[in-house]
Amino acid sequence: MPSASKSLETFPNPAPGRDFAIHMQIPEFTCLCPKTGQPDFATLFLDYVPDRTCVELKSLKLYIWSFRGEGRFHEAVTNEILDDLVRATKPRFMRLTAKFFVRGGIFTTVVAEHRKKGWKALPEVRLEQFPPETNTR
Repeated sequence: MPSASKSLETFPNPAPGRDFAIHMQIPEFTCLCPKTGQPDFATLFLDYVPDRTCVELKSLKLYIWSFRGEGRFHEAVTNEILDDLVRATKPRFMRLTAKFFVRGGIFTTVVAEHRKKGWKALPEVRLEQFPPETNTR
């Protein structure tokens, strides 16, 4: 079984002349509460518009696993992950949404974003005939 790693690998964007969105749902994120040592669980949603590179999925999985034994506040770990992903991929746009499961009767959602200087999003095209995604396929 592969071991956790803080290394993020990338590959060349196959369509660098076009803005396109990549959406990833990562339902098995865990870290530890820095106050109690109890496990925290979250689903991460990564949305980005790549520039020259895309993040490689196996390295992302191993990177996400690397937080399992580490104490982090929700806000800090969300921003740390975004910073590391931006550093590795240098995207045009990236948003990380971390939806943490209940702790002490409180659900926490943290959203952090990065925009490349000068990048402007194109208007969204909505195709209403497609139903919204669920966490099951």
